[in-house]
Amino acid sequence: VESCCSMQDSDSENPDISPLVEKIDDPAMAGDEGLLDVVRMLDDACREAGFFYVKGHGISEPLMTEVRDVTRKFFQLPREEKLKIKMTPQSGYRGYQRVGENVTKGKPDMHEAIDCYTPIEPGRYGDLAKPMEGSNLWPDYPSNFNALLENYISLLRDLSRKIMRGIALALGAPLDAFEGGVAGDAFWVLRLIGYPVSDDIPQEERTDIGCGAHTDYGLLTLVNQDDEICALEVRNQSGEWIYAKPVPGTFVCNIGDMLKVWSNGIYQPTLHRVVNNSPRYRVSVAFFYESNFDAAVEPVEFCREKTGGVAKYEKVVYGEHLVQKVLTNFVM
Repeated sequence: VESCCSMQDSDSENPDISPLVEKIDDPAMAGDEGLLDVVRMLDDACREAGFFYVKGHGISEPLMTEVRDVTRKFFQLPREEKLKIKMTPQSGYRGYQRVGENVTKGKPDMHEAIDCYTPIEPGRYGDLAKPMEGSNLWPDYPSNFNALLENYISLLRDLSRKIMRGIALALGAPLDAFEGGVAGDAFWVLRLIGYPVSDDIPQEERTDIGCGAHTDYGLLTLVNQDDEICALEVRNQSGEWIYAKPVPGTFVCNIGDMLKVWSNGIYQPTLHRVVNNSPRYRVSVAFFYESNFDAAVEPVEFCREKTGGVAKYEKVVYGEHLVQKVLTNFVM
């Protein structure tokens, strides 16, 4: 765990979360020194930066690379092929969106993407999830796309659950604080994103931002980004934008709005954006680990006690928060 802010002026190796990955599910290891070191590093990173790198996470680097490679191959297909899985309201806002269809704070983003969500059966959450009911749209090409991504999602769900167990301990909560009613049935989102070279976008459609400044909605985000292209920028506590430089084999992690609310602001999400000024097409695959879709997230009592006794945030139903964002995020 290494906070992104310190990564910019430190060549030290990224510390390793393997003790947490290997031991967090074993009750006999609760006092393990290696595990507790990782918990302390998570606490520092979440308090100081809200953004951090993880290595030793158990996901192989070849798999991380292959996921980016199949994503790139899809984005290289002819437009009509990509539009076979076009995102529409009828698809539950799942599928492919062209450059400029995703909007952040009213401005079109210079990226194309495939959006995938936890499948939602009709009626599962009543009216709450109606706009997002459905299954994911997987392309026919590359032919291994669906199987590869389903396996990757399964591995990242488990990794995220383990990191959230570490974050629970870091806050002084029980190990399983995010399980059960908060995130025992965690909703997930996967965005496969391609950032074109700006010269390849028609002048009249071009803006300077690949993805505008935002915080993420959920608990935890894991970003698998192309090596060697600096484009992801994080705003540090001094208000400066700094690059979250790619470190091969690591995930860039950041915390989201739901963790801010739950912790009563002890952990704050960081504004981040993407500006692809490189002469190369950039791929990034972002996995968002969220609370339960119907969870009502509010500041938990022991976090309120640590922060003056008063709730700083109102209760938020995660699914309402997400649906509101999704309904205003796209121009189709």
